Amino acid sequence: MKKVSIVGAGISGLTAGIYALQSGFQVTIFESHTIPGGASTSWRRKGYLFEGGLHWLTGSSPEMPLHRLWRETGALDDGVQVHNRDPFFTFDYNGQTACLYRDVEKLRAHFMALSPEDKKEIDHLCTDVKKFTKMTMPVMDIRGVKVKKKASMPVSMLFGMLPALSRMPFYANQTVREYAGRFKSPLLRLLLESIIGPTYNAAGVMFTIATLASGERGYPEGGSLGMALRMAKRFEALGGTIRYGTPVDKVIVQNDVACGVAANGENILADAVIVTQDTLAAINTLFDEPIRDPWAEKMRRTTKPMLDTFISVGVQADLSALPERVQFIPKEPLVCGGVAEPVVGICNYAGYRGYAPEGCTAVTCTIIGDSYDYWKACRENGTYQAEKEKLAEAFIAILAERYPQTAGKIAVWDVATPLTYERYLHSYKGSWMTVMGRQNTYYPAKTEHIGQFYFAGQRLRSPGGLPVAVDSGRRAVQFLCRDTGTVFQGNS
Repeated sequence: MKKVSIVGAGISGLTAGIYALQSGFQVTIFESHTIPGGASTSWRRKGYLFEGGLHWLTGSSPEMPLHRLWRETGALDDGVQVHNRDPFFTFDYNGQTACLYRDVEKLRAHFMALSPEDKKEIDHLCTDVKKFTKMTMPVMDIRGVKVKKKASMPVSMLFGMLPALSRMPFYANQTVREYAGRFKSPLLRLLLESIIGPTYNAAGVMFTIATLASGERGYPEGGSLGMALRMAKRFEALGGTIRYGTPVDKVIVQNDVACGVAANGENILADAVIVTQDTLAAINTLFDEPIRDPWAEKMRRTTKPMLDTFISVGVQADLSALPERVQFIPKEPLVCGGVAEPVVGICNYAGYRGYAPEGCTAVTCTIIGDSYDYWKACRENGTYQAEKEKLAEAFIAILAERYPQTAGKIAVWDVATPLTYERYLHSYKGSWMTVMGRQNTYYPAKTEHIGQFYFAGQRLRSPGGLPVAVDSGRRAVQFLCRDTGTVFQGNS
């Protein structure tokens, strides 16, 4: 039985470990943290659980190909309830509320009631949403791998995607802000800009609305950490080992073949190595010499990382009457990393069991933006903690102004900066996704010069996220199986 070492117990690492075990390999995962999950994580503070990663899951619907992967890896099972909140998202502006509903006709009627002068654009939007509901991320086998049960894309699925493919360039060749500018209503413009952010590719907005309409993007009970723990349990039940608190310092390469890892001053030998740590960080730090393959140089040159500063508060009040996910414009902008944020959004977990003490609520706020250098300077000049406290206090004041029932009811607060994510994830600048440009970017799972070595993780395909993590973990093991003449067993 061949030994495989995996660097990282995030979603891609756990996925790779599970499929490698099912295919007959002996697997050890090395994880620097004390828990599994990587960027898919949550943490507790004084009885409150703060969801720090997953906000929805692509593949939550049994109708989608990715759903099978989540079932095979143990992330989902018959005992896991999936919450499909509706409306999925709301925006409050000047006394009006725009809602993002899952039902297309309900969405059309709602938008028309808010802005009948935008009928033409609303009709175009809803027509395209129906087309894009047929778009999905297929689960395929790599060429040349032997599998127990073949995975393929049905011809009917391919034909179903054709109408959306013809409309793809329209959205892919403009930003969200440019697309939203086609609408006359300021409220609808703000709603559309806030779904994924105004500077990102408009195709992301269309995919978001379409996946909601297709019954996708549910939130599994237990969230990020619950899902990661279920996967870790499946991995260990299959006979795998996770060595927590064991950061890998280097991949051992001899005669151009990966033969193990160095961790905590120990050389652990293996027959193959899969690195699921952030690829951009790994190609620079895990080898005696940085990897200089053309694709690696492109990754260094073109990657625009997605970073955030994450604010969490525990509120001693039941906020179940408020929307689960809402954005609004405060009287004064929230200043984060030296940048004024005119729009503030919150996620409200009042409706989820175990996230707060009885009658209380966990609330989070994500501020997207590259504030890495700002927070690094704060750490170096000794103001890091004070600046985090200042940010938390400003958010708490905005929350109280908008929702007076929260005033004086804050039991605990927490702020995670890009430096926090960098420390726990060992990722480039603490980033957890990649900003998608006008085209998706794909990177290989193998290097040109190192045998028995593979990459997996969200950085291999823009924009990243959980779908890429689980798919790339599976693909890495298929490459391993092909190279070793092993039958891939994960399709059983």
